[in-house]
Amino acid sequence: MNTWVKRLGSVMIAGALLTGGTAWSGALGAGEVHAAEVQQQQNRVTVVGKGELSVKPDIVYLSIGVESYADSAKSAQKHNAEKMEKILALLKNTWKIEEKDIKTEQFYVQPNYSYTEKEGRKVKNYIAFHSLEVTLRDLNKVGDLLDAAAEAGANNVGNARFSVENRDAFEAQVIEKAMANADVKAQAIAKASKRQLGVVVNVVQDEAANRDVFNYEMKESVMMDASGANQASTSVKPGEIKLVTQLYVQYELK
Repeated sequence: MNTWVKRLGSVMIAGALLTGGTAWSGALGAGEVHAAEVQQQQNRVTVVGKGELSVKPDIVYLSIGVESYADSAKSAQKHNAEKMEKILALLKNTWKIEEKDIKTEQFYVQPNYSYTEKEGRKVKNYIAFHSLEVTLRDLNKVGDLLDAAAEAGANNVGNARFSVENRDAFEAQVIEKAMANADVKAQAIAKASKRQLGVVVNVVQDEAANRDVFNYEMKESVMMDASGANQASTSVKPGEIKLVTQLYVQYELK
């Protein structure tokens, strides 16, 4: 979690203990100190501030994979490697995608089992699987790339994950919206309790809620080729991304 803390009372007490613990012990008993801390907590309110910002994505991460089945692990891996070699050649040579934008996402070779009451569990065959995460910055070509990969032998294509390459450029705006939302809630609570809202004493950003929410439409559109035969091509529309964050904000009440 990212934390900004203004613990005024705690800092004063801690400083005093470090520089003059004996003086504090003499001036206040343990019970009085505890009572002061309880009173301080009673004069604070914590609210959740939520911030959202809709932006257009400028990058997409595609999952492109191949899987092969064979009677032996070696054979399955060999066939899969041949398919993957074609995929990599397509990405690097035809699509000019840089090495840094292609990385292995998942790889495994494992047996597939079948089960019968007579023979029990038995190895049916072996599966080899290899998937890549491919970064693409031209969002108009997502469908074309997926189609080309399928033609080259990709038989396991995962979801397209749209995002913004530089999220930090929008981070401040999302946080400002979350703080404004927290202020509105805290003001309403203070007014309802016939109190006045004081300064912010503590802010914690919830990293679990600091995320991107994206929606996209992926469909097969039918087109006519030169011979008049139907040929399906993939159409992907990224839409917008919502950058979301959540803050826990503690205020002083007067």
